[in-house]
This record gives sequence, C-alpha cells and structure tokens, in this order.
Amino acid sequence: MRSPVLNRAIQFAAAFAIIFVITLLYHRVLPVNGTTVALTFLLAILAVSTLWGMAVSIAMSIVAMLAFNYYFLPPTGMFTIADPQNWVALFAFLVASVLASRLATSARQKAADASARQREIERLYAFSRGLLESPNVMELVNGIPAQIVNAFEVGAAVLFLADKQKLYRSGPVIAQLNVETLKEMMLHDEPVIDVAHGLCFASVRMGVRPVGALGISGSALSRQTIEAVSTLVAMSMEHARAVEKLGQTEATRQGEKLRTALLDAVTHALRTPLTSIKASVTNLLSNRALEEPQKYELLTIINEESDRLNRLVGEAAEMTRLDAGEVDLKLSSHPIQDVIDAALHTCNARLAGRPIKVDVAPDLPPVRADLDRAREALAQLLDNASQYSPAGEPIIITAEPSGDCVMTSVADRGAGIDEPEQPLIFEKFYRGKDQRYSVEGTGMGLPIAKAIIEAHGGTITLTSQRGHGSVFSFTLPTERAKAATT
Repeated sequence: MRSPVLNRAIQFAAAFAIIFVITLLYHRVLPVNGTTVALTFLLAILAVSTLWGMAVSIAMSIVAMLAFNYYFLPPTGMFTIADPQNWVALFAFLVASVLASRLATSARQKAADASARQREIERLYAFSRGLLESPNVMELVNGIPAQIVNAFEVGAAVLFLADKQKLYRSGPVIAQLNVETLKEMMLHDEPVIDVAHGLCFASVRMGVRPVGALGISGSALSRQTIEAVSTLVAMSMEHARAVEKLGQTEATRQGEKLRTALLDAVTHALRTPLTSIKASVTNLLSNRALEEPQKYELLTIINEESDRLNRLVGEAAEMTRLDAGEVDLKLSSHPIQDVIDAALHTCNARLAGRPIKVDVAPDLPPVRADLDRAREALAQLLDNASQYSPAGEPIIITAEPSGDCVMTSVADRGAGIDEPEQPLIFEKFYRGKDQRYSVEGTGMGLPIAKAIIEAHGGTITLTSQRGHGSVFSFTLPTERAKAATT
C-alpha cells in the first residue's frame, strides 16, 4: 500500500496535470474566450476539491490563476495585465475558485461525517440487539466485550465490574487495560480518549452511581459513541437483572401454585381412602363380636382403599419420572386394536356397567409404540371420561388414519369443559373448577397421558363444548412415519 505522503503527491500532480490539459486544449486546439476558460477551470477545481480536499484545490486554484493570466489574459505570454478590469476578473476568479473549493470540501466533510454517524448508529443498533438476547446477567457481562469487538471492529475490549472486582475481556491482552486503570476511569464523569495509543475509556453508571468501566483498544471511537455504548451496557445489565428477578418471582409463584395444588390434591384425593381405612380398622378393633361376613366386608374395604392409595402414590411417582424425561420406551409394531383392548382390560372394573362403543377404521397400519405405556395413556383417558360423565352414558373410542399417524379418540357425554379452562387441563394437579370437589382424583391422569404420548412423538388434543361432552384425541406414529424420518 502507498504511504499517505505519496498519495498526496500523486493528488497534487494529477491536479496540476488537469490544469495543463485544459490550458493546452483551449490554447492550442480549441480557441475560446476567457470566460469559458475560467468556468472550465472552476469546474475542474470543484471536482478536485470534492475528491481530494481543500489543500489540493487551493494549490490548483493558484496554478489555474497563473495559467489563466499567462495564456488567456492580454497581453498573453507574460505575467502582466494591460487592462485594469482584468485584474478584477483575475482576482474574482481566484476568490471564486477558493470559495468554491472551501464549500465543496465542507460539503464533502459533512457527507463523510453523516456516513460515519450512520455507521455508528447501525453499529449501536446491532450492539443493543445483541445485548437484549442475553438471558441472564452472567452471560451478558461475559459477552459484552466480544459484542463490542464484533460490532465496532475494535482490537480489544474490557469490562470491569466494581461489585465483583473482576475484568471481562475479549481480544488480545493490552497492558493499559488493567484493573487499576479501569478503577480510576470508573470515577470519571466523561469518557477519556487517548488518540495517540488508540484507547478509549468510559464509566458505566446506574443513574449517577458508577458500577464499572469500559476500556476499548484498537480504534478511537467518537465521544458520543463511547457514551452511548456505556449507557447501553448499564441499561442491559439493569434489564437482565430485572428479567432474572421477574423469573425468580414467577418461579416462586408457580412453586406456590403447585404446592397449593398438591395440598389440595392430597387433601381431597388421599383423605377419602385414609378415612375409609381408618373407619374400617377402628370398627374391627372396637367391635370384636362382628360376624365373619362383616369382617370380610371391612377387610375388603381396607384392601380396595389401600390399592387406591397405592395407585395415587404410583401416579405421583410416574409423573415425577416423566417430568424428568426418564421414559424408557420399548417400541415395536402393534395394531391400535391391541392398545385399545389392553386399556379396556385395565379399566374393566372401573367401567363396569357403562356402555363402551369401539369404532376402528379398517386396514389401519400398525403403530410404533410401547404397548404398556400406550395402554396406560389410553386408560387414563378412559378413567377421565368415566369420572366426568354420568354413569349410564356411553364412552366412544374411535381410531382413524391421520397422515403418517393413527389418531385415537375418547369421547364422553359429560358436562364439557369451558373454553378458558381447556389450555389448563393438561397441567399437573389441575382439575375442573366445577368438579374438583365433587369428583375424586389428583389431576395427574391427563398430564401423565400427555407426557407418554409426546414421548412417543405424538400429540394429544382436546375438543370440548359445554353441555355436550369432551373428546380427547391422541396420535401415535406408524412404521411409515419412522421410515420417512430415517
């Protein structure tokens, strides 16, 4: 690359060459009047001033004035002027060329400044967007120096935080960007710019309180840009802290909500079997003259309620494993009819006396599923339909193709679910507001079914209308779906 001195010399030479060419053209080839020559010189000077600046254009103006005097103002061929009016013309030409050069240079400088400001604004915008993408304070402060280096194309950047007494760096280690220097710069109200060493420093403030300092090496950014960068850093840190605090508050709120729901489930789902067991045991202990049939009946109650308690605890443990992603599926091909038959057998006692209608479309492809898990999911839907619909109403099970999956639906004729409640129905421990005290349960059945179906790669949906019942539908992938993904 050429040096700046050589570049400047070439510019001066080119400007003088332009004057020479114009003079030769009008003096030897195309004779014209002095006004045309002067205007041509002015246009050339304006063009050079726009391209190369004030110094070159002023030198060009002087040379053009001398050439105009020597070749085009009488008497030609000498640096003298016979007519006094020509002195006025020559002086006016020189003043006009210098003023025009100055104006053109000023316009060029303003355009360059505007372009520089636009680039800085674009970089600040990209920098601010990058700051907002950080989810927490620690990731933010670790990434700020790298974002400064990338956005503003500087050599290195360092962020010092007073509360941690720690430096966060990006780029090569610069001796001047050390803890002591940044501690000192943190107390400055204004940015400090060291043009000689290409260093910039700015205090990072939360309001009027300094919380850190920025050090940038490799490019002398403008004072306004440095102030904007330090302000954006402070705002982003405050924003990240606020988001973290909001997240913690929301987590606490959700934890409290879950705790309340769990207590509600324990109170209303576990109390009933415990009460029955307690009453039966008390009766057995206090009344030893009971007949054998009566004792058998009380022991049967204890056995059934113990099974019920065991099932509730098992559901809670199952929900915990599913939430943790500890689902070990033993996938193989099964007709959907096998899943339906297995679920009906599991729910046989709980569905006793209720009409069950099964409608499976012919020639359905086998589904790829863990038979026990799929049976468990469908059994949960059948239990839900049985609990929330009148005893004499039928439950309808249908199966039909749905793309590369088989869709199975369980329809009941219960009270239905209000539209605002439908998005909540698959949340843990959630139970319908109208049935939570009249129908036994823990609110874990539907979340378990959802987790199992999603572990298979399927989906589960709800369609419900108040007063007309509900339809729970889930999909299981077929062997064709597996082949398409592989």
